[in-house]
Amino acid sequence: MCMSSEARQTQQPSPQQTTRQRETSASPLPISSPRRGEIWDVNWSPGRGAEQQGIRPALIIQNDRGNTSPSYPLTIVASMSRTERELPLHVRIAPSEENGLTDFTDVKCEQIMTIEKSRLMRRRGGITSDELSRVDTALKLSLNLLP
Repeated sequence: MCMSSEARQTQQPSPQQTTRQRETSASPLPISSPRRGEIWDVNWSPGRGAEQQGIRPALIIQNDRGNTSPSYPLTIVASMSRTERELPLHVRIAPSEENGLTDFTDVKCEQIMTIEKSRLMRRRGGITSDELSRVDTALKLSLNLLP
């Protein structure tokens, strides 16, 4: 059956198309393209020993050149925790619409890991440039890179 151009223009999308559009517009970047400073839910399982397990948030700390390279399947993240500890290696992030957090959460700069991008489940949002600067300072302290 052939439709006129007028009929095609006024045709409403199906519920499946609408759902698909919402799902894709919520996360404009493909799973393989995280960006530095973004918070993603990571599937940490299977964890070993004291490593985190389950699906939990993490901050992408790797540079975007590595993050966006289709030939590089890894990224570097810092784990996050809602357990508040006054440690110089933890950076407290307040929840906001921009970062997608629902509680105050610490970026644990002493717990950095290289993971496969396939472990990234969902983009939550991103932190501010001020927060990323504080994370950078804590990472330098953790890795003994401060003068």
